[in-house]
Amino acid sequence: MSQRYGMAWGIRGTLVTLYLALVLPLPVLAPPALRPALLLALPIGLLVVLAISSEQVELSNSGLQLRHPGWCGWWLRRGWQLRWDQITGLTPVATSQGGRVYYVRTTAATSLLLPQRLQRFDDFLARFSQATGLSTEGIGRISPAWTYQLLAALSALMVLAELVAGWALATGRWAFPPGSGL
Repeated sequence: MSQRYGMAWGIRGTLVTLYLALVLPLPVLAPPALRPALLLALPIGLLVVLAISSEQVELSNSGLQLRHPGWCGWWLRRGWQLRWDQITGLTPVATSQGGRVYYVRTTAATSLLLPQRLQRFDDFLARFSQATGLSTEGIGRISPAWTYQLLAALSALMVLAELVAGWALATGRWAFPPGSGL
């Protein structure tokens, strides 16, 4: 029954695009003395965003495991695992944004957040329900798909605008700051 689920591409891609949209202009806007440090920090930050969004959930005959791949798991040190017989229930909790998250209750009286940003989420829920005997009816993603789609579109527009502005600056078609002359 071993099955692995990564973070949904729409969510991961949105996070990466948003990161790029927010940090790409920084080296250009920074004072010359800070530019080398920012140019170094930009790919390091991208690596951190990719690592954090590389979370994986693995279902096996014995249980459920949340972890990161080897290339980043050694330094993130996040994750957990449960045997199926340790899972006693699901607790819904409303979020401040109007969504709903679910916590997996265990025999050790602990609660762990049920991953809700996964690829093939419906398949994950069906297998989770089958293995635990718990109903997953009514469980959905944390936020609707349109929110990530809107954020991805806005982030992509920001990146495009930054690239066009960069091209205009590089070719002398635009002066920055405005009024500095062409």
